[in-house]
Amino acid sequence: MKKLVFLTNDDGYQSKGLLAIRQELLKAGYEVITVTPDRNMSGASHSLTFTRPLKIVELEKNFYYIADGTPADCVHLGLNVILNGRKPDLLVSGINTGPNIGNDVFYSGTVGAAREGTLFDIPSVAFSVGSSKNPNYQEIAQVAMKIINVVILQGLPKGVFLNVNIPTIPKNQIKGFLLTKQGRSAYKEEIVKYLSPSKEEYYWIGGEEALLEECQPGTDYTAIKEGFVSITPIKLDLTDYQAIDELDKKDFLSEIMRI
Repeated sequence: MKKLVFLTNDDGYQSKGLLAIRQELLKAGYEVITVTPDRNMSGASHSLTFTRPLKIVELEKNFYYIADGTPADCVHLGLNVILNGRKPDLLVSGINTGPNIGNDVFYSGTVGAAREGTLFDIPSVAFSVGSSKNPNYQEIAQVAMKIINVVILQGLPKGVFLNVNIPTIPKNQIKGFLLTKQGRSAYKEEIVKYLSPSKEEYYWIGGEEALLEECQPGTDYTAIKEGFVSITPIKLDLTDYQAIDELDKKDFLSEIMRI
């Protein structure tokens, strides 16, 4: 019986990265259900839509988009409506058209979709390219398939998903694969101000693809810069257990009650 892969992204159904990994998955013999936003929803993170109705549009067999939906919406509706509770063997999010390293994991819709899949207890992987400058998506998808095949075979620890970034260099120049930790920062913030014809001010929030972090050993940023595929395991539980102990030693709660 074919393994079922749920494919989504945050760049929309026309994304070259999405189409490339979909083609490789089908070529490998997987059953693929694709559910994406109708357009670029980068920066949507893990948001769900509660304030308006959503429409499922079927493009072709097993390929859908959610009109005005977020990546997390796509996972919710895909699993509960399109698949009607049938559980995929793997959720793949991407391939994103730019990197998702460092602090990006808090904002990224690509990562948000993988996190949503993990909440449904589905092994999930988010894929991104190391740079948006001229990526060869076919080769990047072929590299991604190596990780997909192993995750299908071995699974992932409960409550953990993978954030994968693949260098934008020829496949035969990639030095290997590294298990990495999340870096501290990714981009220089850029906010551009515009004036409308009526002199009203508007702002466009963006980020230059200029990495700020120094090359800290073992980080996603360093791996990509040195030509390795970065594989960062991310867990759902964000609790800092060490901080609980440290605050307890400082009588943090007693001080709150005293004031």
